[in-house]
Amino acid sequence: MPQPQPQQRYEQQEALNAIDRLAQAGPFLPDWPSLRAYRVPAWYAAARFGIFIHWGLYAVPAYDNEWYPRNMYLPDTPAYRHHLATYGPPERFGYKDFLPHFRAERFDPDAWAALCQEAGARFVVPVAEHHDGFAMYRCSFSRWNAVDMGPRRDLIGELAAAVRARGLTFGLSSHRAEHWWFFNGGRTIPCDVQDPQYADLYGPARSEDEPPDAAFLADWLARLYELVERYRPALIYFDWWISRPAFRPYLARFAAYYYNRAAHWGQEAVITYKEGAFDEGSAVEDIERGRRPAISPRVWQADTSVARNSWGYTAAQDYKPFGTLLDDLIDTVSKNGVFLLNIGPRADGSIPEPEADLLRRLGRWLAINGEAIYDSQPWHLHGEGPTANAAGAFSESQQAAFTGQDLRFTRRGQTLYALLPVWPQGGRVSIQALAAGSSHYPQDIGAIHLLGGDAPLPWTRDDQGLHVTLPATPPGERGGALKILPAS
Repeated sequence: MPQPQPQQRYEQQEALNAIDRLAQAGPFLPDWPSLRAYRVPAWYAAARFGIFIHWGLYAVPAYDNEWYPRNMYLPDTPAYRHHLATYGPPERFGYKDFLPHFRAERFDPDAWAALCQEAGARFVVPVAEHHDGFAMYRCSFSRWNAVDMGPRRDLIGELAAAVRARGLTFGLSSHRAEHWWFFNGGRTIPCDVQDPQYADLYGPARSEDEPPDAAFLADWLARLYELVERYRPALIYFDWWISRPAFRPYLARFAAYYYNRAAHWGQEAVITYKEGAFDEGSAVEDIERGRRPAISPRVWQADTSVARNSWGYTAAQDYKPFGTLLDDLIDTVSKNGVFLLNIGPRADGSIPEPEADLLRRLGRWLAINGEAIYDSQPWHLHGEGPTANAAGAFSESQQAAFTGQDLRFTRRGQTLYALLPVWPQGGRVSIQALAAGSSHYPQDIGAIHLLGGDAPLPWTRDDQGLHVTLPATPPGERGGALKILPAS
């Protein structure tokens, strides 16, 4: 594959012309009937687990969440009151003034990549630019980027090289669309958002109800071109605001260009989206902080964070228990999903130990049970058990924790896996879906193994279910997976 050219500078019109030229070259064309012929790459469907990384200038104040840059200009918010008490009024200390404190002095890209590998992730997706408009990469279209200011390093480029050196797949995320309105609170109070010399950072700062204009959309598209050409990501994640009608033709242009460009490089590419921004089948649908109610015929993505309160780092993170993250992983994969789990590094580039610990624990679980996750496909049923399942985006606060009676299923060919999110009490598990005469599993069972265990497990089967005798304790920290083999 051709190597990126990190020193190259891009011009907007040249970028737009190249996009249109490549979009028309095929095999995909910039229209939705053509894009619906897209097929999800095998690497992505097999991966099932990736790491998302929200890291940016917003990690310096480390307060509230990654929306601090917006909220610090909204007088009715805790962030504004905190900013006033800590830094002074925003006309004297604006968001730009955090830049000298964003040095990334402890950023070790190989250590990050090693941790992602230890976590059992197959791909890594850092945020290249969040709503705040500060690019974490060498950007030709803005001086407000990590190479020309702050750390003075190509943070995305360094991480891309380290991730690939570890044999993981590299993607990236663009949240630039929301920049159209993100700083509009600064239009209503005395502050630096209204200073013309900083307009190229704070952006249009228009109303959310006002469609983005042609100039903003052209800039948005050109930035995506640079990201693709410079870093060759195998996945592009988009946040929700691209679902606004003004983006629609630009999305088709970008998708045709990106898919065609990836094919020219011998890659298979993924775009993820929310809120119906893309036609069904033309990219991968993402559900933020939520689950699906049942198996999807199409591969989809669930993304959430290790913290309930924020995607980026704050000094008061509300971390989820390990079991909650494991439940999300297992449930997502059982329903034909790919699980993308976010961490938020500190401004200095260090990863908080509670987050690293959660990733390592997932990695240890996957080292034992990964056979039931990676390269798996959904079964006839996603699972069984008494725990009700909340569904839809932002439903995770309504999720009940799994119990020892809850199961989730995956398969590899004729091998069926019954995943146990919580180790059943009493040394026995009964699986109703595998009862004798079940239409879901009419064949005879040959043997049942516990992943990470030794000898085959004792079992019986009757019209009430398949009853498996388990060891007293799981092979790992929590739960486990049964490997059910058909009789030969």
